[in-house]
Amino acid sequence: MAEHRSMQRAALLDAARTLLSEGGTEALTFPALAERTGLARSSVYEYFRSRAAVVEELCAADFPLWAAEVSAAMERAAGPEAKVEAYVRKQLELVGDRRHRAVVAISASELDAGAREKIRAAHGGLIAMIVEALAELGHAQPRLAAMLLQGVVDAAVRRIELGAAEDPAAIAEAAVSMALRGVRG
Repeated sequence: MAEHRSMQRAALLDAARTLLSEGGTEALTFPALAERTGLARSSVYEYFRSRAAVVEELCAADFPLWAAEVSAAMERAAGPEAKVEAYVRKQLELVGDRRHRAVVAISASELDAGAREKIRAAHGGLIAMIVEALAELGHAQPRLAAMLLQGVVDAAVRRIELGAAEDPAAIAEAAVSMALRGVRG
């Protein structure tokens, strides 16, 4: 029984990723989850009390995997500047990944205070990854610089997600340039 419930929960989360990836937060509804998984709508409520609960669990499951990929890319980089570049590039590379698309869509959804705090903490962990490299580059306030750097990454992600006129590779190059050289280009 427990294994069955676990498999159903995993199927619901996978369906939620697909819905978020295909149609954003508006597509993530309990009727759509029920249809995608073959469950009755009332059964979906047995697993999740609300849409926010689905989103919160997705974040808990997917964000650490995404962050681990960013961390691994940074570990392979030699030197602080290369680590900054890896931090930016890996996040932008993950934009097309369903897990990433779900995490991005999460930021636009209505969440309760507890879910928002968990997401903030997860983002804080991502930002913490780059603080040391920024300190090595001589930033007087490396944590603030890390938050601002993540703002550049987030803006580039939104640009890619919007299907901007620029090629995603050009957006990544511009974001890396901004991260390493500021507005001088």
